[in-house]
Amino acid sequence: ASKAGCIMLTRHLAGRLAREHILVNAIAPGPFPSQMLTATLAEHGDAIRAENPLGRIGTPEDIGGVAIFLGSRAGAYTTGAVIPCDGGSAEV
Repeated sequence: ASKAGCIMLTRHLAGRLAREHILVNAIAPGPFPSQMLTATLAEHGDAIRAENPLGRIGTPEDIGGVAIFLGSRAGAYTTGAVIPCDGGSAEV
């Protein structure tokens, strides 16, 4: 429910703020090493990697690349997008 809420909020705000030249996008991350996932990765990391189509968890460079795209001129015509950065796991 919270993910759907984030997606709808992103789309709604993008439509509403576009007239003011404000871009609104979201990144939908998959598994990344973080404080929240430390215990889960320690216990189930191999299974999580095996289930991911790329066979790994994300790195800071992976998510950073998406953020750089959205914050750069390259993303200047992108608004209302929810970009998955999950190694393809949402597609499985």
